[in-house]
Amino acid sequence: MSKFYLTTAIDYVNGEPHLGHAYEKIAADVIARFKRLAGYDTFFLTGTDEHSLNVARKAHAEGMSPKEFCDKMVDAFKRAWEKLDIKYDRFIRTTDADHVATVQDIVRRANERGYIYQGTYSGWYCVSCEAFLSESQLVDGRCPLHPSKKVEWVEEKNYFFALSRFQDALLDHIEKHPEFILPETRRNEIVNRIKEGLQDVSISRSSMEWGIPLPMDPSQVVYVWFDALINYLTGAGYAAFAAKTGAQERGADANTPAGVGADTSTRLGANAGTGASAGPDAGPGGDAAGSGCFEKWWPADLHIIGKDITWFHCVIWPATLMAAGLPLPRTVFGHGFVNIGGARMSKSEGTVVDPIKLVDEYGADALRYYLMRDIQFGRDGDFTIEGLRERYNSDLANDLGNLLNRTVAMTERFLDGVVPAPGVRDARDDALVANALRVAQTARDKMEALDFSGALADIWTIVDDGNKYIDEKAPWTLARSEATRGALNTVMYNLVEALRVTAIMLSPFIPGAARKIWDQLGLDGNPEDAGWAGACEWGRTPPGTRIRRGEPIFPRLEVEARNRKEASREDKVNKTRTESGGEKKVAEDLITIDQFAQVNLRVAKVIDARKVEGAEKLLQLEVDLGTEKRQIVAGIARHYSPEELVGKEIVVVANLQPARLRGIVSQGMLLAAVSQDGDKVVVLTPDKEIEPGAKVR
Repeated sequence: MSKFYLTTAIDYVNGEPHLGHAYEKIAADVIARFKRLAGYDTFFLTGTDEHSLNVARKAHAEGMSPKEFCDKMVDAFKRAWEKLDIKYDRFIRTTDADHVATVQDIVRRANERGYIYQGTYSGWYCVSCEAFLSESQLVDGRCPLHPSKKVEWVEEKNYFFALSRFQDALLDHIEKHPEFILPETRRNEIVNRIKEGLQDVSISRSSMEWGIPLPMDPSQVVYVWFDALINYLTGAGYAAFAAKTGAQERGADANTPAGVGADTSTRLGANAGTGASAGPDAGPGGDAAGSGCFEKWWPADLHIIGKDITWFHCVIWPATLMAAGLPLPRTVFGHGFVNIGGARMSKSEGTVVDPIKLVDEYGADALRYYLMRDIQFGRDGDFTIEGLRERYNSDLANDLGNLLNRTVAMTERFLDGVVPAPGVRDARDDALVANALRVAQTARDKMEALDFSGALADIWTIVDDGNKYIDEKAPWTLARSEATRGALNTVMYNLVEALRVTAIMLSPFIPGAARKIWDQLGLDGNPEDAGWAGACEWGRTPPGTRIRRGEPIFPRLEVEARNRKEASREDKVNKTRTESGGEKKVAEDLITIDQFAQVNLRVAKVIDARKVEGAEKLLQLEVDLGTEKRQIVAGIARHYSPEELVGKEIVVVANLQPARLRGIVSQGMLLAAVSQDGDKVVVLTPDKEIEPGAKVR
């Protein structure tokens, strides 16, 4: 298996996790799950950034030590990722022992190779993003990313990293490896900034105690960004590697820029702290990426980060690796922001959405699906509750949930719950199969290109085609005759297979729902174990499999009416107040017992149902009234599938004057309860079985 080492940005712990954090972690989790599904030996690293001035100040304000504060906040982030079904391999903390050892070794190595020197820094510093800013970067004297916070003037003696010496080497690497920075817009931005000229950067702070001590001057701590970036090496097992190879002579790496003072006699990790261990959230076996596997996992294959920190990851980080003589990561992908009403989400600016509350109300799968479907990865996107609810009801409940419900219901009703062996296929059957197999390839290509919304759109063509296939094939009609039993078997087998293939391809996005689909289809194991290859071959569901019908995987949400006219609704029930302040019923809304007796309500049994062609809302029902059979047209197609109604007892108005709807005569009307906002419709049925034709009174 090819290896795939994936990382996210590590999050500041100065505030609770918000939807912006969740978006990045969900995207990374989707990638990691897909890579595992596609057969890659995958390692997924995420974690927290704990050494910062923000953290120290926040801890002090809460009367805690920085470490105590970090421990509390780390628990909040872990709970959030658990809620969102994020399956990482290691949760790294910059306070972990192996990370401290790694940072000190990389700083020591860069220093020994001549890239670190002492100097005096004076300039503006944004505490919110922990970044030094030049005058030209300020907007009205403030940080452009945190306009509500004042920048601070900093002047102190510290240590500098000779970033300016790597300008040509960085431009050369980016030119030779355009995939190093994605998407292209980010690459162009970085190249243009590099060409403007690189300035050396401070990598230490003398005014802070909360941080990793500088190995050559313990009175100072490593600047938080230099510290944080190195976590990617720590996660790959660098500390153990350095301790193991510390006595070995190692020459300059090919990535070391020519003529920048490479020291070919420097020993890698010569002074690294031996015996450093990973933190409590390391990979399998308690080791960082399976300790001793640095040679396997490094370089990283993909860094997923926000677009606001591409400069650190695409300039300072690769220069640091060059200075240490280590290979550069293959790709840094800078995704866009999740905006609220067009404004960037930010803790410091007070524009945040709590992902935990969203999960509690809508479920992790729904949130994951909405973010990956509606926001094109790499671009900014707006989050709205309305958009989330619409995707939930339209795609997940009406499309996917309905396809599963219809398939398992018909398998139970027509085939005693057993998946049949397929019979002869016709052109329509072949088209369903061909589309599913085509999507298995196109969706994989789009996943490899990080086009999540495009992959989901492709996968949804299988879902849409499956629902159309049911309507066109009408299994309830095929089930009436032994002559069409073979065709029924083919249709039902194909529907189960379409759902099996869909569950596999959806498992990176909505893992919980995909497992539920798998279970209801009666399949062994889970879709993740099947691998992407399982979606590329038709016919893997064994005939004879017994389905396990369960609850709807996405129960439809009741959508709130936005502009309810409460006064108008009240007027239909009550008169406005009289002068005395009393109220009385509206006479015209009341009927007499004699008037009610004129309505002939009967119990009817639905013996057939089908959609009315060209009418999204209408179903054509054939009902048994005991003494006769009638045809009724009802506007409930968005709330019930035909097979859900077949065999059900309903209540109908039997003495209603016939009406013609879409050219079809309707000989009565069924009764249904409608929610106040008109979004939920429930057909009224007797709570116990009774003979067709029974009078309702």
